[in-house]
Amino acid sequence: MENILTGFHAVEERVRRVAESKDSAEAAKMTVLYDKAGPRVKKILGFAKEAGVKVVQTKRDVLDEKTRSLSETAREHRGVILVIEGEKQSSNIVDFEQEIESLSKTQNATVVILDSVTDPHNVGAIIRSIDQFGADLVVIPKSRGAEADGEVVARASAGAAAWVKIAYVSNLSRASEILKDKGFWIYGASADGTSLENCAFADKSAFVLGSEGNGISRLLREKCDEIVSIPTCGRLDSLNVSVAAGVFLYERRRQNLAKAK
Repeated sequence: MENILTGFHAVEERVRRVAESKDSAEAAKMTVLYDKAGPRVKKILGFAKEAGVKVVQTKRDVLDEKTRSLSETAREHRGVILVIEGEKQSSNIVDFEQEIESLSKTQNATVVILDSVTDPHNVGAIIRSIDQFGADLVVIPKSRGAEADGEVVARASAGAAAWVKIAYVSNLSRASEILKDKGFWIYGASADGTSLENCAFADKSAFVLGSEGNGISRLLREKCDEIVSIPTCGRLDSLNVSVAAGVFLYERRRQNLAKAK
């Protein structure tokens, strides 16, 4: 069994993570295959050398064959792929209850909950925003959600999916109850809520983002402490969910920075 990652960002971040962790066991399972050593590939090869990851120069048709079974997006390897033999669960996939127990002991924590967000491009973009704005965890249902450690998500997240902590849960309503028991205030994103500009987020905050088609499910919405909307002025009635996530997380970070002054 082997896992294949494609795309400059996804491959670079995965190899860089191994280089920084100095995990020789994980490095031994990896091979970087490439056809030409352009500037982006040379950067990846540098991290691979540092990590002790095997590097093999090959022909482009070999890369094409290796990626033939992947999604259409992932098949666009751009001349470099990372092959991981017998890969187990990524190290950034965490147990939800254990992670929330740990976060509950911190002064400030931010969790993002994705309710039926199934488009891996959206999930990848959200994970990229989570990384950029310093949120602590993304929670995804085991069903009715995209696999956050898949190759399309890895590419769409520009490599952030290798770093952001991800927890899969069976029941989002139950997960929200656990969050509330641990001192989190839960904010649901919806067009009919309190304006974002009038909302002061709690030190421990969880943001629920629903699918563009149906929004947040009724049961999960009932668990929210407050429904919050993003003020807009366009003709359409909603933002793309990944854009909305970026707005919420930016405002969250802005408020945190303001408190720290």
